[in-house]
Amino acid sequence: MSNQVNASHILVKTEQEANEILEKVKAGESFEKLAKEKSECPSGKNGGVLGWFGRNQMVPEFDKACFNAKKGDLIGPIKTQFGYHIIKILDCKG
Repeated sequence: MSNQVNASHILVKTEQEANEILEKVKAGESFEKLAKEKSECPSGKNGGVLGWFGRNQMVPEFDKACFNAKKGDLIGPIKTQFGYHIIKILDCKG
């Protein structure tokens, strides 16, 4: 089990919008491009990259989703107090 995860995410207000973005990514559209266009998070301007983080550094729902995934996984939509996230796991270590 990983102690650290390197992830990117796209944050939007509605579950419907999150599902639409997830379908686009699965169909081959660039996660980074969609993050820049759609994400409500400041990380969007960097293609959604959050960088490395450890357990319990993110809100619980986000944390659980990331640490139950493996490198290369695309997860979502995950609902938090901020909205709905599509998460891409870039790498795991520890």
